[in-house]
Amino acid sequence: MTPHPTTPADRRAALDRAARLRQLPETDRDAIRLAQDPQFARWLEQITATGGCAHPIHLTGSTTTLDGNTGETLRHYDTRDEPGERLLVRCRNRRATVCPACSHLHAGDTFHLVRAGLLGGKNVPAAVRYRPRLFVTLTAPSFGPVHRATDVCRPRRDGGTCEHGSPLGCGAVHTSDAPIVGQPLCPDCYDYTGHVLWHAHASKLWDRFVIDVRRCLASSAGLVQSRFAQHARVSFARVAEYQKRAAVHVHAIVRLDGPTGPDDDPPAWGTTELLARAVHASAGRVLVHTRYSPAIGERALGWGAQVDARPLLADGDGPADDAVAAYVAKYVTKGASETGSGLDHPLTTWSDIDAAPVTTHVRTLMRTCWRLGGLPEYKPLRLRSWTHTLGYRGHILTKSRAYSTTYAALRAQRAHHMGHSDIPDTITERHWRYVGSGHTPGAALIAAGASDDLALNREIAREEFNRTAVGR
Repeated sequence: MTPHPTTPADRRAALDRAARLRQLPETDRDAIRLAQDPQFARWLEQITATGGCAHPIHLTGSTTTLDGNTGETLRHYDTRDEPGERLLVRCRNRRATVCPACSHLHAGDTFHLVRAGLLGGKNVPAAVRYRPRLFVTLTAPSFGPVHRATDVCRPRRDGGTCEHGSPLGCGAVHTSDAPIVGQPLCPDCYDYTGHVLWHAHASKLWDRFVIDVRRCLASSAGLVQSRFAQHARVSFARVAEYQKRAAVHVHAIVRLDGPTGPDDDPPAWGTTELLARAVHASAGRVLVHTRYSPAIGERALGWGAQVDARPLLADGDGPADDAVAAYVAKYVTKGASETGSGLDHPLTTWSDIDAAPVTTHVRTLMRTCWRLGGLPEYKPLRLRSWTHTLGYRGHILTKSRAYSTTYAALRAQRAHHMGHSDIPDTITERHWRYVGSGHTPGAALIAAGASDDLALNREIAREEFNRTAVGR
């Protein structure tokens, strides 16, 4: 505890320090306050343990570990001894724009989850590398012509205009980062209703696609469709990505296994070529029909014409497995606001749409989403709740059960590695309560510094590892 000034000179010095502090920004004053706290060192340990999480969860409570036979207390932890009587834990947000520290951790988990399904590991046999595997890209259909980043955007010899007076072509050359790329040539011609409804049904369309791939494979092998599961299994991991036109497209690793999954080889007829043909056929024919609406009618929704199915071969002829896993892991950390295709937080009123920092094209999609969400026939789609993602309500990453490991298993392995796993033959009693989240301004500044330091350490360690590997 700081002693009170006893002399006039001491009092004047204290007043001068207080005056200087008042002139500092709030963030700096708060950081100084934290640094002068007697428990600052322990608080900094907590911040470091969360990796510099930007929005940590504050918990209060205790954990007691008892011997299962004698009832003796083996270990006891209580937050009453912590700064502010709280324990900080990670927010686990996947978006880099929200929390870079937790985003990095989530990307690492995603990389290992996807890689295990490609090369084995994490209780997945290495034999999966030699199975029929494809890297599939499925796109949304066209809802109207948009500006493109090509040699010439949309060349058109005869020129011409649409019924609204907008040019039907564009002879300009746009760079990939030009704001106009992805924007409609004519907003009045663009099918905003179809765009939003396609987003709302994209997950169901993927489910129909996977079912139809199984049917195609069964038919090609001369099997009754109901017996396909007795001969083979289709496993996958897919990630959804927003294109420049703010429409979702899908990247997926699709693998053909035996009937029991990754531990079982596929039948002899299960080849990469057969799997690719099934993917193309299913992508071209599956449809999802929307509910009938007196205002809109019924829509039949399918995939776009651009379908890509690249073989992933064990001999390296094709996309590298690690590169595919890294691409998927990188994308899952991107939020809607980072890709310019929406926001990372829900909107609650129509006026929120007007205030959103998005392009006119995205704003129109949001307004369309909100209007359609008010129709009773579309109530199950919960379009107003998903206005910030333009109606898309699926997970960014999904996988079939047998593809590889799970996020939960990866987190459990990390906890075990750090010594946080339960002790055998014990009873653990946990009593925890949520009491808040986030940082004060000064704490956020210190946490960001800790996150940057950890990121720099990882980069130095990576460069040292690469240098050592090259020297071998």
